[in-house]
Amino acid sequence: MTSSKPESMMLTPQQQMLSSGTGALIVSLFMTPLDVVKIRLQSQERLYSKKCFLYSNGLMDHLCPRTNGDPPVRALHTQQEICDCKWFNRPKYFSGTADAFLKISRTEGISSLWSGLSPTLVLAVPTTVIYFTMYEQLKLTIDTQRRALSAHPDILSSDIPRMVSLSAGGLARLLAVTLVSPMELVRTKMMSKKMPLSDVHKCLKDLVKTQGVRGLWNGYTATLLRDVPFSALYWPLYEQCKDTLSLYTGNRDAFLVNFGSGAIAGSVASTVTLPFDVIKTIKQIEMGEKDIMGVKPGTPRSYHATGFQGFSTLSGRSRTNMIIAKELVSEQGVKGLFSGLIPRLLKVAPACAIMISSYEFCKGFFRQQNSERAMNRETL
Repeated sequence: MTSSKPESMMLTPQQQMLSSGTGALIVSLFMTPLDVVKIRLQSQERLYSKKCFLYSNGLMDHLCPRTNGDPPVRALHTQQEICDCKWFNRPKYFSGTADAFLKISRTEGISSLWSGLSPTLVLAVPTTVIYFTMYEQLKLTIDTQRRALSAHPDILSSDIPRMVSLSAGGLARLLAVTLVSPMELVRTKMMSKKMPLSDVHKCLKDLVKTQGVRGLWNGYTATLLRDVPFSALYWPLYEQCKDTLSLYTGNRDAFLVNFGSGAIAGSVASTVTLPFDVIKTIKQIEMGEKDIMGVKPGTPRSYHATGFQGFSTLSGRSRTNMIIAKELVSEQGVKGLFSGLIPRLLKVAPACAIMISSYEFCKGFFRQQNSERAMNRETL
């Protein structure tokens, strides 16, 4: 159970926003180089070449189009040729992960390990801030209502039940995804068509005209299927892990307790929701190639680059989530829905650990400030 805080220890929404925003930036700085290296290594294989790819900054998966061709085919490239090419299409000269880190840093500059980060942070950081702040506010609201509706509120403990964390986490993610989904679609279209900001309104108008208002939420259900259950599972698991680990440390809010609890909760939640992640990733790539990059129906597609085995063919209409799941099971069995578990855990576990420990650290800082202010007021 999580305990409700005294009023002097409560955080304002602004403090919660600053805490989550700081955590989001730290996660991005740590996790982005890993994904940049992964994308560069995958682009070396012809099997992995595609019109779109997924870029992860540790906070969100962003669909990114390949907007320029490969560099000239030759054994050696000058530094100018390397740096003039789009970062995801630069010459292919790596023998492994460590070699990629070393050569990118030496040849292109260490800042290249954070290529493509800025455009994605425009959405990723606000989304994280909205999600965490909504979670905190919803958890407080739901628990307040629970106490108000109780027949015997005087005998209720100060602990917040796990069900409250589960409900608040799922609802907060639902609201955040609903708000951000149309903006992510606009960002992808702007990147793929090199569209200036002034043309965004026309793009949205044409999209609504051809597909209706629902067109603004293409791929929305697949994202909800993964993110809402993940968030609903993550928060009660995180609180339970904190309670368990604190038995050995004696301090429930210790940095290592938060870090370890975040990693464990993120790992369990991502494993349970992996089938939804597989479906969401396939649908996102299909949507990007067909609706955004204009890949013609009937074009064979390989999903090896996403960590999944097998091939699929783009049809005239987007496949539903259920059709994608049925085809995966018929071609590969149930194990097809759990493809890419290890890569997902290697990405999600550290991202969750860094995010929640940074977030809790900042919350602790603000709580201390609030407590000191309250003490100063009492002494006046």
